[in-house]
Amino acid sequence: MSRLLYNRREAVAHLKSRCGQLGRLIEDSGPLKLRVTKDADLFNALSAAIIYQQLSGKAAATIHGRFKALFHEGLPGAEEASGLSHEVLRGAGLSNNKALAIHDLAKKSVDGTLLPARRLRRLDDDAVVRKLCQVRGIGPWTAQMYLIFNLGRPDVMPATDLGIQKGVQWVYKRQLLPAPDEVLEITRHLAPYRSAASWYFWLAADTGLIS
Repeated sequence: MSRLLYNRREAVAHLKSRCGQLGRLIEDSGPLKLRVTKDADLFNALSAAIIYQQLSGKAAATIHGRFKALFHEGLPGAEEASGLSHEVLRGAGLSNNKALAIHDLAKKSVDGTLLPARRLRRLDDDAVVRKLCQVRGIGPWTAQMYLIFNLGRPDVMPATDLGIQKGVQWVYKRQLLPAPDEVLEITRHLAPYRSAASWYFWLAADTGLIS
């Protein structure tokens, strides 16, 4: 199931009213097409996020496909993952660190250290990040991706993301690539819809507006 959990028209109208520079990007780029995948299985969502870290989309998709093939009916689950050897995970194309992260994710999912998705949804953004970062291989960036693309939270600004930094640099005509703290300061006025703003910053980078 994919849908945006907040009003996209309201978000876009807010961004355009708050920022003329971003408004011009929005006018040139068209409607907000950010989609949220409401995955009830936290292990499935986070294992995919771990696999996709620092890889191109095509390479990550290939490895993720091999990973899913290790499971009954191609549906990754924590219990089954706990029984997969490190060598089997490596054989599917996962790096050593990612294989270790998958095992830690499975362990913490099974023993209850990691809250199930339905309970995470009740927490505020900062609390979700803290909970997810208990897992090896999951840092603030991965947790923020989960907030944006799985929980549909409206006001997330992943300031350490290179694409976001490039987008902010381009929109606000900065000579140098802004550091994470600068990104947060520069985009503060876009709250409470910084997730939508992030999508437009990524779009600018992905479509070649930014060299």
